[in-house]
Parts: sequence; C-alpha cells; structure tokens
Amino acid sequence: MKNIIYGIHSLIGAIECGKKLKKIFIVKEIKQLSSSYIKLINLSKKKNIPNIIVKITDFPFLKNKNHQGVFAYISHIKVFKIKNLLPFLKKKKKDPILVILDRVTDVRNFGSIIRTSVCAGADAIIIPNKNTAEIGSDSIKTSSGSLFEIPICKENNLDNTIKFLIDNGFKIISSTEKSNLDWCNISLLGPIALILGNEKNGISNKYLISSHKRIRIPSMKKNIITLNVSVACGIILYEIFRQRHFCKKN
Repeated sequence: MKNIIYGIHSLIGAIECGKKLKKIFIVKEIKQLSSSYIKLINLSKKKNIPNIIVKITDFPFLKNKNHQGVFAYISHIKVFKIKNLLPFLKKKKKDPILVILDRVTDVRNFGSIIRTSVCAGADAIIIPNKNTAEIGSDSIKTSSGSLFEIPICKENNLDNTIKFLIDNGFKIISSTEKSNLDWCNISLLGPIALILGNEKNGISNKYLISSHKRIRIPSMKKNIITLNVSVACGIILYEIFRQRHFCKKN
C-alpha cells in the first residue's frame, strides 16, 4: 500500500533520505516562491524526479491538508523490531538513546516528538502496535519529514520490550508528574530509554513500576501541572544532550 506525502519539507526530507519518488505533483493553482520550494525543485531535478502539474480539484483528499502545493506517493514506510535493531544501534553509538511512547495518539504530538528526537540525537522511537498515532502521511507532515531520519520500532508488548532493554543495560526513565524528582537532578548518562505517556492518562502504572527513575518537569504556575508530551520530550532529551556533551556527570 502506498502513502501520500505532502508539504515541502516532507518531500525534501524524503528525497534527502534516499526515498525513491517516481514523480512530484505540483498544484497548478498554488505558486510557491520560497527558498524551500526552490530547494525542492532543484533536488527533484538532481534526482531526475519528474514534476507533474495537476489541479487540486482532482485530489479531493488533500482539500483540508496543509499540502503547500506539492505532494507525492511513496511505498510503505518500514518499521523495525528493537531486538533486531539494537545490535546496530550499539555498534553506531556506545550509549544509545531510545524514546518509548505509551499510547501517544495525537499525530501532531507524534510528529513533533519525532522531529525533536532527531534534532536531539535520539537513536530510535518505540511505539506499541495498537493505540498509537498512525505512521503515514500526517505524521510525515507533522514531523517535517524527520520520520525518514529515525527508525520507528513497533512492538506487540511494551512490557516485554522494557524488560528486554533492562536486560541489555538500559536505564529506564519515565517522565511523569507523579514524581518528586526533578528532571535535572539525576544522571542521564549511559544507555537511556525515555518513556513518555498518553496525552490524557500519562504512563501506564506497570511501566512506571518497571522504571529505574521517575522524573518530573516542575511547573512555574501552580494551576498548570503538566506539559504537552512533545514539549516534555524536548526538555528531557536536551538535558540528556547537555549532560553528555557539556557536563560529563558521573
């Protein structure tokens, strides 16, 4: 089954990551003169990808999408299993960083987490098979094409996956408001698996119990006790980055 990808940065990301696009469709009614649009056109010419001018009315499924005047078709997006991927990650980096998403269903949050994970140096994202945001057109767009730059692992049983990671030397860190330990008061060195929870209910209790540490990001406002999950992801991942590259704590 093919996926539609739309948006200038999504298409640029796909091309730069080696995705084979047979053609790029450009909406006749919309003229883009931005530097990003010019970059996309130049990339498509360099890769010999034809540009086809079309009418947006012929593609009604894009009516309510922020397509920015361009879209394309790609083949099914590959997903992985962490047991198969982990040896390659350890070979690539001594202390990998993994992001585990427990029932994060909002595609905008999902895309933002993907983008932040790529920027902050995470090595893979792990999601459950069910009750999760779809890997497809919308998540490609909301991640600005970053979905192509990081492996996504789909697992049948996150509980078993967490136990597997513990057995392989990972420190399991849960981000939750149900903690008195601030995120900047622990060492985040070594192999880390960061768990982030559902937008409404947070992290499942069984995963909290399995965690080595539960950390919170305190609010400066008493009436706001939790952050958006993608914002929390960025804060913690960049604290990991800070400790590894600037502090070298023991």
